[in-house]
Amino acid sequence: MKAPLLTFEEALDQLLSAARPVTERKSVGLLDASGRVLAADLVSALAVPPHDNSAMDGYALRVEDVTQPAVRLPVGQRVPAGADPAPLVAGTAARIFTGAPIPPGADAVVMQERCRTDGDGVVVDELPRIGQNIRRRGEDIEVGAPVLSAGSRLNAARIGLAASIGVPTLNVLRRLRVAVFFTGDELREPGEALVPGAIFNSNRYMVRSLLATLGCEVTDLGIVRDDLSATRDALRRAAADHDVVLTCGGVSVGEEDHVKAAVEAEGALSLWKIAIKPGKPLAFGRVGDADFVGLPGNPVSAFVTFMMLVQPFLLRRMGLQDPMPARREVPAGFDWPRAESRREFVRVQLDAEGRAVQHPRQGSGVLSSCAWADGLLDIAPGRSFTAGELLPYISLRETY
Repeated sequence: MKAPLLTFEEALDQLLSAARPVTERKSVGLLDASGRVLAADLVSALAVPPHDNSAMDGYALRVEDVTQPAVRLPVGQRVPAGADPAPLVAGTAARIFTGAPIPPGADAVVMQERCRTDGDGVVVDELPRIGQNIRRRGEDIEVGAPVLSAGSRLNAARIGLAASIGVPTLNVLRRLRVAVFFTGDELREPGEALVPGAIFNSNRYMVRSLLATLGCEVTDLGIVRDDLSATRDALRRAAADHDVVLTCGGVSVGEEDHVKAAVEAEGALSLWKIAIKPGKPLAFGRVGDADFVGLPGNPVSAFVTFMMLVQPFLLRRMGLQDPMPARREVPAGFDWPRAESRREFVRVQLDAEGRAVQHPRQGSGVLSSCAWADGLLDIAPGRSFTAGELLPYISLRETY
């Protein structure tokens, strides 16, 4: 009896349960922190902003000095950003610029468009209110406040936030070390002559790019010939000093498919058939202390399986707390009358109205559909729908 297909959720749960986050830490400068995973909670030792400051260019004053419109006040000082202003003298105003500290005693800022200069003074044409146009000390971050949590992936905004509290370096987890190789005597590299029966190795460049986007430290062992001994040797070398060994294709039971036998000889292998389309086969196991992942050989299957299953596994291995891609619901821009038995990830683009339009060719060998798509529409098994119904959408334009 054939083993039942794993559901998408079952396969994902098994992968995430098996993911062993790296623990080694290192300190990196902020300019080198992009894409890294924070190893320890970051707590602020100072307030942001560190002082009350002006939200715009204008005049700092005391509300009690402006009891009616068109009041004239002498301007006693000029306060640019970075200055250390003197206390505001009662009955005067201070010329102030965006980001400049509020002079002690001032309790409002009137924007310059609501004022008129008059010699060495200013005419205030509106009645100010206390706190107007003032950004308070600690308004963004208070002293002792948690800023970033361990397990956060560092993006531009988070690195900027760390800089805003004066932190020059961050404690991060080391990069995940991934070894890749590809099997198939039919494979040729771009730029080589394409002899009869040969194909270009598109998976190598696609997978390398996906791993680079995640921030992995990649060792590429290239193409390994269709030979059991050579495949076993490549596995041993890859597993010796890497966290994960990743391959494409070669895990079926054909006479020239040696990866399955090589992994079983060097470690342990689970060969899963998953109820998804595209991507049905996925191999997972261990070689030495390294995890082994075998992607399907069809390029679209490899791409979708990587994005939906392997990427969350690798992100969890990297130490990320929440490795799943963001989802939102969008209206379908097409009918889906057939109810498939497998969960299907359809390559789509969002049109001007935000509707998901499918690529006309959804075959597992049509890599152009992945280059064209800006996202995947997640269609549950047994689901049929008509245009306009809401379905889960995963963006391919976002990094996680």
